[in-house]
Amino acid sequence: MSTVREAEVMTVGNDEVVVTFVTDPAEKVTSRVGDQEQTTVGPHHFATFTGLDPATEYTVTVDRAPADEFLRATVRTLPVPAGRLLATIATVNDVHFGEFECGRLEGVMEEELGPVLRALPGEPPYPETMNRAAIAEIEALDPEVVLVKGDLTNLGPEEEYAAFLAAYGQLGDRMPHVRGNHDAMLDASMALEGAPFAIDVGGATLAVLDTVRPGIERGQITTEQLHWLADLAGSATGPVLVFGHHHLWNLDATDRSAEYFGINPEDSEAFATVVAGHENIVGYFAGHTHRNRIRRTNRARRVPFVEVSCTKDYPGVWAEYRIYEHGFSQIVRRISAPAALEWTERTRPMFAGLYRAYALGPLDHRCYTETW
Repeated sequence: MSTVREAEVMTVGNDEVVVTFVTDPAEKVTSRVGDQEQTTVGPHHFATFTGLDPATEYTVTVDRAPADEFLRATVRTLPVPAGRLLATIATVNDVHFGEFECGRLEGVMEEELGPVLRALPGEPPYPETMNRAAIAEIEALDPEVVLVKGDLTNLGPEEEYAAFLAAYGQLGDRMPHVRGNHDAMLDASMALEGAPFAIDVGGATLAVLDTVRPGIERGQITTEQLHWLADLAGSATGPVLVFGHHHLWNLDATDRSAEYFGINPEDSEAFATVVAGHENIVGYFAGHTHRNRIRRTNRARRVPFVEVSCTKDYPGVWAEYRIYEHGFSQIVRRISAPAALEWTERTRPMFAGLYRAYALGPLDHRCYTETW
């Protein structure tokens, strides 16, 4: 009898589909997307189907695994935006060098909302495992820019920041980074890197904001940065993609919270006003929440306000962006190295089994094409 479990259509690109699942060791399983089929060997299966046509529907099957909300019976590859390809970039976030356990919530006992997980004896620290594998995959893509958008460290000491730089520094000058809340707990200037700053990528502009309030988890966007962004968008001739660590408040919410763990309601509303007034701001991309989600609001021209899940644990991802003259595709990619898959499968059931649905999010929040 098959032991196929946790089957997921993980990624859908313009010309590819990736299916992942788990079985007993050495078990062989055949997966199919359209007319292509691939047989993989357990325990960790990573089936990649390439050479597909854009904007085309394909059937998906994994032998002896029923279709469900995670293993869709059909998928549609992403359309390719019109115009010239301007740039390909990659992002990671919540890499957490120095962290040694995950799944713990402050003030909650492990037996209430476990498990709390750590690397096994003899294994390298899991941030090293996950990030080294992500870097190798990103290097193979060879993007123009690799942006690391916050939570570079666990608690912010110099040695954790040095470990981050030692790993991601091999990407050279194409690796800008900005701090997250974890990085400013001890030193209010650590990893600030001169933010806000802009990067030109072949006719598109990446605008990187500092959303941190040093010493606390919650985020902000200062008035000075909003003026800077408005001036930048006003002078840019191509699309502007905005990046930061913290996610925005739900602008359509009817209540308000001064203790919101993302960007506070007032700053989120002011940011939306800037977006509403500049047609060339085409999205905001954050981390912090460790989940994949998109929010849109009429108050900001329905551009995507995006959250991308973390690199350090399940599902263990990085994101690719293909930016064209008239649109972009976001493709969230699960790290495929065997040791990374082993760790992310261990961390999947965190928070009493609720983490999978929370962190993975809907497929069309991970992989989509935006046009203008």
